[in-house]
Amino acid sequence: MTQKAILLIASAFGALSVMIGAFGAHALRGLLEKTGRLDTFETAVKYQMYHTLALLAVGLLLFRIEQPALQVAAWCFFLGILIFSGSLYTLCLTGITWLGAITPIGGTFMIIGWGALFYAILKAL
Repeated sequence: MTQKAILLIASAFGALSVMIGAFGAHALRGLLEKTGRLDTFETAVKYQMYHTLALLAVGLLLFRIEQPALQVAAWCFFLGILIFSGSLYTLCLTGITWLGAITPIGGTFMIIGWGALFYAILKAL
């Protein structure tokens, strides 16, 4: 993934975090409260935004550090957001409960991303 792609994806995910969060808070609030999934939806939005900021940091670090582990971190944050937050959004909107079993895979990608970021900084500085 190129530095430009990482920064563009982070920018898009950031905007989506705000839009999805606002949509959930306003248009979907009644449905999410009725189904008891409001907390789950909010968790998905929070994790998406946190890891969007991490992805942005990776993209910015690439200006200063040439470390292959940063690419690993970028891919892991990207996949983590898609799988973790995506599965929770889908679960909240469809009620398909087996999607909860996929969520930890996304969380694992996020954890690996943080480890790769740690390793890249450790090796580069």
